[in-house]
Amino acid sequence: MPPPPKSDASATPPPAAAKPEKAPPPAAEAAAPAAPAAAAGGGIKAWIPAIVSIVIAPALTWVTAEYVLVPRLQKKLALPPPTVEAPAAEAGEAEGGKHGKPKEASTYEFTNVVVNLAGTMGTRYLKTSFHVVGDAKGTVDIKKVFEENRTKLYDTTLNVLSSLTLADLEEAGAKNVIREKLVSAYNQAMGKRVAEQVYFSDFVVQ
Repeated sequence: MPPPPKSDASATPPPAAAKPEKAPPPAAEAAAPAAPAAAAGGGIKAWIPAIVSIVIAPALTWVTAEYVLVPRLQKKLALPPPTVEAPAAEAGEAEGGKHGKPKEASTYEFTNVVVNLAGTMGTRYLKTSFHVVGDAKGTVDIKKVFEENRTKLYDTTLNVLSSLTLADLEEAGAKNVIREKLVSAYNQAMGKRVAEQVYFSDFVVQ
């Protein structure tokens, strides 16, 4: 019998079995579910500016109204209305005050007038100072009238005051009586009504 054929050692060996793929590491597995969470977190961050604007906008509006608009409005309301001068009043003053502001009453002052009281034999005297006031309309310049007739009116003053007695001064309302006597005497001396009232600034009996 012929001998069995020898196996060819150089023949191609059978293919090796494929190695199983390695499982992905745990980190990669954890990263996979984290991706949707990151996407969700990015969506919330995108809404943050809008949320902040919605919350802060009313506050900014209130602050602007409270500290800017309201103070300006109050300042405008507090301003006095503009003053408008009437041309008619100015014209009246230019024409001598016929339609303008009335003149103030003029005055004349007697100072330190000293007289002996009647019936005291020169032992008692009255010392006084007073203002003579003209009419309220200012139609008579009493200061000018009294200065031009000072001697005459001063003598009139001495005659009225020296006729007073101590008993006259002790009566109630004595000053009012003296005022009336002085006004009447001045008007009679000038022949017209120039004096309206007398006001004492000093009145001493010694």
